[in-house]
Amino acid sequence: MQHPPIHNHGFNERHEFRFRRHCFKNRSMDAFFAPVPLRIPRPNSFKNKTNGSSENADRNGFGENQSRSSPCKQNDKPNMYSNLTLMAKPPPIERNLECTLEELCYGCMKKVKITRDVLTLSGQTIQEDEVLSIKVQAGWTKGTKVTFEGMGNESPGAYAADVTFVITEKCHSLFRRDGDDLELSVEIPLVKALTGCSVPIPLLGGETMNLEIDEIIGPGYQRVIKGQGMANKKHEGSRGNLKVLFVINFPKELTCEQRAAAVSLLGD
Repeated sequence: MQHPPIHNHGFNERHEFRFRRHCFKNRSMDAFFAPVPLRIPRPNSFKNKTNGSSENADRNGFGENQSRSSPCKQNDKPNMYSNLTLMAKPPPIERNLECTLEELCYGCMKKVKITRDVLTLSGQTIQEDEVLSIKVQAGWTKGTKVTFEGMGNESPGAYAADVTFVITEKCHSLFRRDGDDLELSVEIPLVKALTGCSVPIPLLGGETMNLEIDEIIGPGYQRVIKGQGMANKKHEGSRGNLKVLFVINFPKELTCEQRAAAVSLLGD
């Protein structure tokens, strides 16, 4: 079965992706044969809304160039009530989705389990587990929002609430993100700062490269390694730079002989 093509509607620094509800629940086969109370079908006339930018994505978190797309529509002031049914639209339920720098640089698939309230035909409220799939795209930044429409709690006389996941960045032990660039601090002893050295530089993907330095390293010295930063969402296949900041370790104490040798070598 072929699916409609995906259209790119733009991408700004602040992104929000919305997916309308369908039958995409990840369940085991037992769920199809277990006796469960009949649920009330909930109409959903609300359109996908974004703030600042929009992009096609399906209900399982698939972004551009993926199947089963659902168009996003820009709307700075979403209506909280339907003009036809006057059913209330509850505010969305927001949850943080923590991602590592590696996941935000190379992309990944994350599955999140949620528990929500649903209504049965008898008017009872039961709890139901859902597993939502979110395709994290390379180049996403913290603050990016992914919304699943109608996947929140159900209540009488109202539409089901939306569930919005807000991307957050997990603190990295080596790198600090600055836009599309990464920063790395490297400590070297004073003697290497004065005489030059070869410094092994770790990269985000786990590799290591040797950086040759044949000049004196002073306070504030840095080197830039192009193409080893974060993925650039606006330019597919391109990456930012890695800024290597050098921190010089001075000796904590010197003997009289070492002091005299330093003076004779360096002068006053």
